[in-house]
Amino acid sequence: MSQEIYTSMEKAPQRALLKALGLSDDEIKKPLIAIVTAKSEIVPGHMHLDRITDAVKAGIYAGGCTPVVVPAIGVCDGLAMGHAGMRYSLPSRELIADSVETMLYAHAFDGAVFVPNCDKIVPGMLMGAARVNIPSVFVSGGPMESGKWNGKKVSFSSVYEGIGAVKKGEMSIDELSTLENVACPGCGSCCGMYTANSLNCLCEALGIALPGNGTVLAVSGERIRLAKRAGAAICNLVRDAITPRMILTKRAFTNALALDMALGASTNTVLHLLAIAAECNVALDLDLVQSVSDATPTLCKLSPSCETDMEDLHLAGGVSAVLHELAKKNLIDGSAYSASGCSLADIYAHAHVKNTDVIRKIDDPISPVGGIAVLRGNLAEDGAVVKRSAVDKSMLAFTGKAKCFNCEEEAVNAIYAGKIKKGDVVVIRYEGPAGGPGMREMLAPTAALVGMGLDKEVALVTDGRFSGATRGAAIGHVSPEAAEGGKIALVKDGDVIKIDIQNGRLALDVPAKELQARQKKLRPKDSNVAGWLLRYQNLVTSAAFGATLKKKF
Repeated sequence: MSQEIYTSMEKAPQRALLKALGLSDDEIKKPLIAIVTAKSEIVPGHMHLDRITDAVKAGIYAGGCTPVVVPAIGVCDGLAMGHAGMRYSLPSRELIADSVETMLYAHAFDGAVFVPNCDKIVPGMLMGAARVNIPSVFVSGGPMESGKWNGKKVSFSSVYEGIGAVKKGEMSIDELSTLENVACPGCGSCCGMYTANSLNCLCEALGIALPGNGTVLAVSGERIRLAKRAGAAICNLVRDAITPRMILTKRAFTNALALDMALGASTNTVLHLLAIAAECNVALDLDLVQSVSDATPTLCKLSPSCETDMEDLHLAGGVSAVLHELAKKNLIDGSAYSASGCSLADIYAHAHVKNTDVIRKIDDPISPVGGIAVLRGNLAEDGAVVKRSAVDKSMLAFTGKAKCFNCEEEAVNAIYAGKIKKGDVVVIRYEGPAGGPGMREMLAPTAALVGMGLDKEVALVTDGRFSGATRGAAIGHVSPEAAEGGKIALVKDGDVIKIDIQNGRLALDVPAKELQARQKKLRPKDSNVAGWLLRYQNLVTSAAFGATLKKKF
């Protein structure tokens, strides 16, 4: 596009502006590549992205193109967790996609290298890349190293769980302070198979990122070399006119789902894959998610379910090794094209598992089914999602009595006050995409249950969503949500809720006639929001469709 805009005699004024940037005539004549970076000094996963960006620049120059850095926003979910700021996290995905569209179209770029790292930034950039559809490649900032405490690996979620341990009398304030100081040792996305690392791994299966994108540590020289290769790769993609929608096809999304299930990744990936697929005009729904999960064995058990972290996954062979194992059972379509300039099969052909304690062989899986399950029933007629790989076997089938809360804070206070007992089902509603608004991520209540020793005795059901750091019987994305009149709004304290994760069921054991009577009396909660969140609330769709914004209104 840049050659059409910037090279004719009539475009001398535009060239004058480019020269104000310091670009030479030779640089202006070459393909103009945007480096879209989420660098900031508030997000640990992004604080080092200037180093990654500089490496991408070097690769682009070496490849014969001209790089120009442009910005993207990014919310740190960890810092936003547990207060009103989390309402802005999921909506920021839409803002990022819109800003990508704006910056790339407005300045007539020929290609783009996207440098994200954390939760909403990766899918937001993917949505924008698919929308603009100019040659693109992704290179993340990489995962953080694990912290070390009392001889074991710890992470951000360990600190949340430590709060519950203090309240239960199993940890001192001084011990919590020590844990706080070592849990997050430096730059990078949080070290477990949380949402950011899940998505960065999935970018490899989607074919939009180079091998190693999800697992090479942020602090390593290998990450810098990977960024240089990404810079070189975009120049080849521009010359060959390979665009994101040529890579992000139905088979690419099916491959990503298979990897998702094998890794036991974050439930947020379901929300984001639905949204990205919608931008690519690819049909993806919860039924496909469930069918892929049923067919795909779980090969990895990673933090927060255990101490095995992203570095361990990388040393065991990384994403390519997992794909290679899945391909042995024809669970991966290796013919899918990639930003590396070859098929996905060419990438994983020579990969192999180096540590079967980290990546199990396909014939010896951790579980014969995938790490994420879709649940349906009268409490979730359009579906709900649970990370079943993080659920204790004793909780896969559970019947309990509801304890209802109309926001996250109410639930957390009740857990810490000892008001939640063995056999309860904590119901948190009005936290969905529209009801929150913003579908807040709820690590605080799940970590509180773990810290209080209740994660194997209490379930949690919400129309909100969970951090990838969550473990336990935490069921989210309940659709329809309470704000849209979903049955979760009708639950009362003491109602019996039946959970059957193996068979995909989530049921409220209340007679239909009684539910009809409650529906007539229902008065939805008023969220009292303003500004951008009010617009978001009026435009956002159900979590069952990715919580995207309405295209027609």
